[in-house]
Amino acid sequence: MDTIDKHIVAIDLGTSKIALTVAKVEGNDVQIVYYRETPSAGIRYSSVFNVKNVTEALASAISQAEDELNIKITQAVVGMPKYPVRKVNANAEIDGRGEDTDITEEDIDALKSFAQDSYPLEDVEKEAIFGAVAQSFSDGENFQIIEQDIVGMTSDVLEGNFKIFIGKKSDLSKIDQVMNRCGVAAIHKFFTADTTAKAVLNSSEMENGVALVDFGAGCTSVSIYHGNIMRHYASIPFGGKNITDDIKSEAQISARLAENIKLAFGACMPDKLQSLSEKVIQIRSNCSEGDKSISVKYLSEIITARVEEIMMAVLYEIENSGFADMLRSGIVITGGVAQCANICNFINDISGYKVRTGYPKHLFSHQGCEGLTDTTASTSIGLLLAAKNTANVNCIIANEDPAETETTVTVETADPDDDKERDLWGNVVETPVEPVNPKPKAQKVDPEKKPAKTPKWKEWVDDLFNSMNDDNV
Repeated sequence: MDTIDKHIVAIDLGTSKIALTVAKVEGNDVQIVYYRETPSAGIRYSSVFNVKNVTEALASAISQAEDELNIKITQAVVGMPKYPVRKVNANAEIDGRGEDTDITEEDIDALKSFAQDSYPLEDVEKEAIFGAVAQSFSDGENFQIIEQDIVGMTSDVLEGNFKIFIGKKSDLSKIDQVMNRCGVAAIHKFFTADTTAKAVLNSSEMENGVALVDFGAGCTSVSIYHGNIMRHYASIPFGGKNITDDIKSEAQISARLAENIKLAFGACMPDKLQSLSEKVIQIRSNCSEGDKSISVKYLSEIITARVEEIMMAVLYEIENSGFADMLRSGIVITGGVAQCANICNFINDISGYKVRTGYPKHLFSHQGCEGLTDTTASTSIGLLLAAKNTANVNCIIANEDPAETETTVTVETADPDDDKERDLWGNVVETPVEPVNPKPKAQKVDPEKKPAKTPKWKEWVDDLFNSMNDDNV
């Protein structure tokens, strides 16, 4: 096997789906050659719950990609769980740099690494730092300097203020267990709150203030940006799967069918469905229970009620962040639930913010990859964007094509003189042979015949959480 052109493999381990993406990198050009979503198993609240079940689902997804592309996946970049994650403030300082020394990007990276490595965790055995985001810097005299302004300044002192995001150490360990069982190394784990935002939000939104609400199946997260910096992050333990479970319970159907109905007919604001509200979804049954039916209007009422509960928790987090009055660009929603009809108008009505749906930006070229431009692909595109800027990432090797592999076989042939008479010294005794037929018959040669070749987010919220945990997300 030979190493081929640089490729990136991104794996999004979601509660309802596993998304695997393969991208080919040639200089600054990145082309996505494969993207597929498959049902997941063994994941709760975006974290690995059952290692064996997750391994089986992921191994199948990897095998499918390898067969289709004729490759062997050896490495991949993976997203970290979005819940539970807590946020703390941290400071770091580098002194004695020299008065005439320029501050470089390398100094900023070193300060960030120092802030992460030196932060005193409450429980080293159970906690791990998922990421750190710089808020502001100081050169000892000037304060509240943003990163792009402090690079190039000269100072003996460099100070930084950071937001540190902390999660469960066991969650990262379980990801490694799954990847190892699949024979693939997790070379990078990314905190997807930041990577997804960069794949969905535009620079003016991040500068003027925006809240990105990512509706996952097991949890919903909110990331707040202002001044091009992530200022707040929170996640709540319910999302799209809770909506699916509500539909499943009310209609008494399977989870798979409830999910498909949600995707096909899901909508908010039942009073604004017009003629669609009169339609009834007929569900045929193969058992003795008989057929079932559910009206599109009632389906919309179920979805609207659950989306309102989720958004109340999200709006609490936005208010708690201190940036509620600074979101000039409003709210951007992404993830599976973001595809429900009327959801932007509904969130606008209950929040007062302007709302838009966030699709992945066209940052890479692609051809024939279905679903890549949907809101469900936002996390995967974010992972690719992060990995693209990481050096020494090559996640696959090519398989040899047996049809193009030539095998050389060496055959020892007998000496044509082996059976001739020899003298005492081993010399061949030449015996004159008289010609029997001076004109031998000509042998027919078939010109067509050729030799064969060898083959080749508090109290009410807590109560709400407790009541909703019965949904067994």
